[in-house]
Amino acid sequence: MLLTVSKRLEFSASRRLFVQDWTKSENLIAFGPETEACHGSGRNYVAYFVFTGPVDSATGMLINISEIKERAGKIVRERFDHRFLNEDNSSFRDLPPTADNIARQLYLDVAPLFSDAKAKLCACHLTESPERSATYYSNGASEASHWFEFSAARRTMSPHLTAEENARLFGSTTSTHGHNYRARLTFRAEGLNGKNPLVRYDAINTCVRALHDELDHRYLNQEVAGLTNRPVTTESLAKYICEHADAGAALHRVRLHERDDFFADAWSDKTVFLGLRMSFNAAHRLHAATLSDSENANLYGKCNNLRGHGHRYLTETTLGGEYDSRSGTLYDFIALKKAIEESLRPWQDRHLDFETDDFQDVPSTGENIVRALWPKLDNRLNQQLVRLRLWETANNRFTLRRT
Repeated sequence: MLLTVSKRLEFSASRRLFVQDWTKSENLIAFGPETEACHGSGRNYVAYFVFTGPVDSATGMLINISEIKERAGKIVRERFDHRFLNEDNSSFRDLPPTADNIARQLYLDVAPLFSDAKAKLCACHLTESPERSATYYSNGASEASHWFEFSAARRTMSPHLTAEENARLFGSTTSTHGHNYRARLTFRAEGLNGKNPLVRYDAINTCVRALHDELDHRYLNQEVAGLTNRPVTTESLAKYICEHADAGAALHRVRLHERDDFFADAWSDKTVFLGLRMSFNAAHRLHAATLSDSENANLYGKCNNLRGHGHRYLTETTLGGEYDSRSGTLYDFIALKKAIEESLRPWQDRHLDFETDDFQDVPSTGENIVRALWPKLDNRLNQQLVRLRLWETANNRFTLRRT
C-alpha cells in the first residue's frame, strides 16, 4: 500500500508563452494565440505538493501539513506569487513558463527543503485553469492534462444484452436521458523537452475539437457511428474517447465525468477504473495519548482543541477489475454506492474519537482515517479497491493506493 499526503497552495502570476529564437508561426503552433500577449497573460494557479513516507505510529502523521504550508509556501510566495514569471523568476529566462515547466520548477525548488524529513516530495501537480493542468514526478516523468466538455443524450444499455438483462442491470437509466460530460485527456512523457510543451497547442486543439464535434449534442446510441454496436455506459464511453483521441503525443489515460461525483477512467493499456465521491460529517480532536498536553498542543496546534472540531470529509473510492465487454461495465453502480454508504454510516455525525471504535488507540489524523476506511470498503467491494482519497478540507488530501 502507498500512502500520500497532499497540500494545496494557491498563487497568482502572469506569463508569456514564447520562445525568443522561434518564429511567430512556430510559437503559434506550440502555444496558440495566447503567445501574442506581449506583456503576459494571467492565471490563478493551484499547486498540490504530494508527499509519501512512513506514518509515525505515535502522532499518526506521515508529515506535518503545517510544515508543507510553511516551507513550500515560502517558495511560492517569494518566487511565483504575483510575479511576471518570464522576468521575475530566473528559472524561466530561457524556458517558457508552461504548466509543465512550472510544475517541474516547483518540485525542484521545494524537494530539497525536506531533505531532513522522512517523508519525501514525490510529485507536484499544478492546475492553471479548468482546462489545463500538469504533474511532475520525482522520477522525472511529466504529465499534461487537458479537459473538455460536451453535452449528450443516451440510453444506458448494451446491444449485446437482452431487454430484460438491460433493465435488470441499468434500471431507469435505460430510458433516454442526458449528461453534461467533462473529459480529461492525460498525456505522459518520461522527461520534458525544455522549450517544447509536452503537447503542442495545434495538436491538442485539433484533437479536442474533433472529439467535441463528434460527441456534443448527440444522441450517443444512434448518432455516433462508432458507438452503434457497443455498450453505451460511462466505462465504455471513456474507452471510446481513449481509443479515438489523437494529439500526436502519448495518451496515457482518459477520465470521463458524467457527474461531478462519478467518473470512469480508461487507460491506454486497456485497464478501466470506476470512481465515486461521497461525503460524511464528523467531529474529532487530534491528540496522541503518548505525548504530553504541551507536546500535543505544539504538534497539532488548533486541531488539539479540547472540545474538538469537525469537517465535512469527502471520500473518493476508485475500483479496478475486469471490464465486461458484453455489458460495458466494471462494477454495478448501485452496489458501489451502497457499499460506500454502509462503510461511512458508522462515522456520520459522530465524534470519531469518542463514538467509534476505530480511533480509541490511534489519533484520528487524515492518514489514520483513510487507513481505517480502506478495509471497510475493500471487504464490501470484492477486494477491487485500488485507490481511496480523503479530503479533510479542500487544501488537505490523503490518498491510499494498492501497489
